[in-house]
Amino acid sequence: MTFTLDQLGATPDLYDAFNSHAAQGLILARVSLSIRDEYRLLTEAGELAAEPSGALLYGAASAAELPVVGDWVAARVVEPGHAIVHEVLPRRTKFSRRAAGTREDEQLIAANIDTVFLVSGLDHDFSLRRIERYLTLAYESGARPVIVLNKADLHPDLGAVLAEVTAIAPGIAVAVTSALSTSGIASLQAHMRTAETVALLGSSGAGKSTLVNQLLGGDRQRTQDVRESDSRGRHTTTHRELVLLPGGGALIDNPGMREIQLWASAASLDETFSDISTFADECRFLDCAHQSEPGCAVRAAIDSGRISDERWASYTKLLAEIRHHERKTNPTAAAAEKQKWKVIHKAHRAHKKNW
Repeated sequence: MTFTLDQLGATPDLYDAFNSHAAQGLILARVSLSIRDEYRLLTEAGELAAEPSGALLYGAASAAELPVVGDWVAARVVEPGHAIVHEVLPRRTKFSRRAAGTREDEQLIAANIDTVFLVSGLDHDFSLRRIERYLTLAYESGARPVIVLNKADLHPDLGAVLAEVTAIAPGIAVAVTSALSTSGIASLQAHMRTAETVALLGSSGAGKSTLVNQLLGGDRQRTQDVRESDSRGRHTTTHRELVLLPGGGALIDNPGMREIQLWASAASLDETFSDISTFADECRFLDCAHQSEPGCAVRAAIDSGRISDERWASYTKLLAEIRHHERKTNPTAAAAEKQKWKVIHKAHRAHKKNW
């Protein structure tokens, strides 16, 4: 397939950032595959195998500064079919999670995504709480989220589940698909704008690879059945890859993620839980902890059922993850936050004594 870099998503800002590299004889390319320190690059002249320069590899402060799928890079062709990547160009968006293990490290999943399809299978593995987690990461990334409810033919009450999803994600587009029958594929294509990049994220077994095949118009991705007992599947997609779309633009398929740890800010969490944030703005105290403070609009909403116990529990769990991450990565700021709340609670107790 022949294409131009504009069709692949290159923007005027990107060309501006690349100008100084062009003067040095480097070429502009996009990373379509990244496995350890080996890459595949897409250029207008064709595909190139590539590796990072020593300066890039050993000068990176963390793995998040090295190329990932979706990155635009400045590279030098050193021999036919092979290049050296010298620099990662500024990312417009990036989708990250906390790396596995006890260290607080960012694991960058993909970059320069415009729209992210958050795929959830409507089978035994369906979870509103998982959708909230993915939404928080999507807001943090800067990409437009679209919730995709796949395997619609397997759910006995589609209307009810749609109402549940729209209730926890007000204003977010929701597409309903049945990938095996191509039902709803047109609704996904409506969100795939020319010369932009879409990515599919979701649990293993949600049906992402089948959707990819439908969107690309062919059996590019291998698919396999899931277990009937719990709707879990083995990882059909074993690595993330950027592929060209027939009408221009690109699509990134990702391996299924059974657990995804947050790498996000409290501001992104507030976007996911905008209903709770709205009630919090109505609390009597600006620094209300939503526990037993008088005039707490959040507690009133919980007590009246306007915020469900499950949604509040999900919010507090994700907030605790974010705060834990902040304490680990920025202990000075965390200590200042702890002291601030100590003063607030002390003043609040003194105020209660004077009622």
